[in-house]
Amino acid sequence: MSDISIRIAGRAGRITLTRPQALNAMTYEMCLAIEDAFDAWQDDDAVDLIVLDAIGDRAFCSGGDIAELYATGTKGDYAYGQKFWADEYRLNAKIFTYPKPVVSFLQGFTMGGGVGLGCHGSHRIVGETSQIAMPECGIGLLPDVGGTLMLALAPGRVGEYLGTTATRMSGEDAIFAGFADSYIPQGKWPEVIGALEASGDVSAIESAKIEPPASELAGLQDQIDTLYDGESLGDVLNNLRIKDSPFSQDCLKKMSRMSPLAMASTIEALHRLRGPSLSIEKALDFEYRFTFRAMEHGDFLEGIRAAIIDKDRNPSWQFADMNVPLAAVAKMLQPLGQDALKLEKTI
Repeated sequence: MSDISIRIAGRAGRITLTRPQALNAMTYEMCLAIEDAFDAWQDDDAVDLIVLDAIGDRAFCSGGDIAELYATGTKGDYAYGQKFWADEYRLNAKIFTYPKPVVSFLQGFTMGGGVGLGCHGSHRIVGETSQIAMPECGIGLLPDVGGTLMLALAPGRVGEYLGTTATRMSGEDAIFAGFADSYIPQGKWPEVIGALEASGDVSAIESAKIEPPASELAGLQDQIDTLYDGESLGDVLNNLRIKDSPFSQDCLKKMSRMSPLAMASTIEALHRLRGPSLSIEKALDFEYRFTFRAMEHGDFLEGIRAAIIDKDRNPSWQFADMNVPLAAVAKMLQPLGQDALKLEKTI
């Protein structure tokens, strides 16, 4: 497959995304090929760890390739998207629970589906160009691919802020928020990957990492915790409007571009997920409830039209006045019954 290189190098299983012209956006076929590799290497004694990287300076993986989802959804075929998301979420869970180390090198854009691929492994490497984000609310989805798990675990109310504004995190911000582990200057990455291949030992990461720069996001946490301390989207918007600070105005500006239904559902999902029962399986189940319905009942197709197809950046959202009824959120997040997400692989 020309979009991806899968091979064994030394003691490492190697997966390299090779479509830099598309910012390494992940197609459905790439997703399935990556899962097959993870399955093949799980019990292979020749493979001690897996290394994920990508060619090109601009992106590790900018997200999922969503053009096909739009093409099928606008014809009333929702089943393709539902299967695509179910298969992608199965891969996300597999990476999160994988019994061998999974090391990812996250240069440039790592967004949406790229987060699901690169930020669930055991060793997540960032550097000078890293920009990590969950921008789904801008296309009418809630943060998925296991993103709600990471947002729910982020410090304070940082998860609500990142999820509803699509703010891009630097490498140091991503470490603060829990999306990454180690900061290594990118000039050292080839050397580190070579050491991982030769030894199959993740200690090469420890010897190469440095103290990251100060996180700008960490410096904003007190403001974020105050402004995003609400039970609903309406509460958060009220806080932001009353405060009327430069930061709150910036938040409102970013949120004005997002789907209100998706933002309201994101806040509700994070609140429901937080607590001792939080797991990757529970997060993916909540996400699938939303994405399963996103084409037919949500803003997804309109979000894609405005961002990718017509590129007018002027979506016609449901609840454009930002007053999202609780019943609308409940409808998007209610259990799916027999259609519920199943993480077991089927032939």
